[in-house]
Amino acid sequence: MGKVAVFGSFVVDLMARTPHLPEPGETVRGSMFRMGAGGKGFNQAVAAHKAGADVTVITKLGKDAFADIALSTMKQLGMDDSRVLFSESDPTGVALITVDEVTGQNEIVVVPGALNNIPEEEVLSFTDVIRESQYLLLQLEIDLKADLFAAKLAKDVGCKVILNSAPFAPISNEFYSNCYMVTPNEVEAEELSGIKVIDDLSAKSAADFFHSKGVQVVILTLGNKGVFLSDGSVQKTIPAFSVNVLDTTGAGDAFSGGLLAGLAEGKDLEEAIRFGQATAALSVQRLGTTPAMPWRKEINAFLNEN
Repeated sequence: MGKVAVFGSFVVDLMARTPHLPEPGETVRGSMFRMGAGGKGFNQAVAAHKAGADVTVITKLGKDAFADIALSTMKQLGMDDSRVLFSESDPTGVALITVDEVTGQNEIVVVPGALNNIPEEEVLSFTDVIRESQYLLLQLEIDLKADLFAAKLAKDVGCKVILNSAPFAPISNEFYSNCYMVTPNEVEAEELSGIKVIDDLSAKSAADFFHSKGVQVVILTLGNKGVFLSDGSVQKTIPAFSVNVLDTTGAGDAFSGGLLAGLAEGKDLEEAIRFGQATAALSVQRLGTTPAMPWRKEINAFLNEN
């Protein structure tokens, strides 16, 4: 099992379930509230850790009560918290999440706080972690200049960069040139490439756009339609597992973390994708984000049954 690193966001999730998502100006009576650890980077790191990866999480917190949620969650899960950065002035990030308890769909507002300002010297402080890692997983939920700097640093020291291009932000050619793999969903793929992904033909066209930017492996996540893989030789759709969905929050993060864990232990691309899909399929049957991420033995059991 090779080492991997996740550089990304930690936010405190403030999640409410309601009979329907509010219309503008509407107040809806909720049925449940839960507060917990979240953020795309943190969710993906937890998913990879629970799936068996040797993962270092790099994130930035404020010096406040919400930071304690990150640190206590990492301690509880047995994760290394030694590479967490702290801001003297900015607060820990938060996410306001509303979940429709009928459909499982969600609406999310993220306030990044300390994650908005990560200077180059702070990125350089974890050069050793990146150098020791096979893969560095990034998202677009933090200071984008720090993301780009980390991607360049990783490529320079021989670490493969995986970019989960969420939430959507424009990506420069320079950023693409440092990425080994990108994993957009169909909405992000359309926003980035200008190609609406509706079938295999359009998925191939979108993948070719990313390849033209220098990206070797493109994985388009298509919800319940599965995953489209393009690696320069293979272009195919890998169907999703069929499960009863309770809550889709964090499903993409579960896939990303499971995929990272699969790659870290040397699975080929299709095996790693199936491992990621199993991780996501288990997560959507549970409430929340980090608590919903399955452990390795659960993923193995699910794959054996399916």
